[in-house]
Amino acid sequence: MPYRAPKAADSGDTDSMPSWLLTSLILSVGLTVLLNVLPRLFPGAQARLQAKMTEQMQPSDPDGPRVRLFFPWKFMLIGSIALTVLLNLLR
Repeated sequence: MPYRAPKAADSGDTDSMPSWLLTSLILSVGLTVLLNVLPRLFPGAQARLQAKMTEQMQPSDPDGPRVRLFFPWKFMLIGSIALTVLLNLLR
């Protein structure tokens, strides 16, 4: 009896990649493009942000604490809410 090779998978199979993986890839590429294009749209923003951060790190009271803790809790709260809503909309 001659050997028969298994049939090749149909190339038109659209369910070969899970939808969550496809969504993750699309969002990853989109976020990468956005983070690379956004600074080019606002060229002076980086210098202003750097100056503001440097100013915030300067001690306001020389007799006060030497280390100033920077914790972006507002940004984390807004980001958490936005990501929660986004994930719930995608389901």
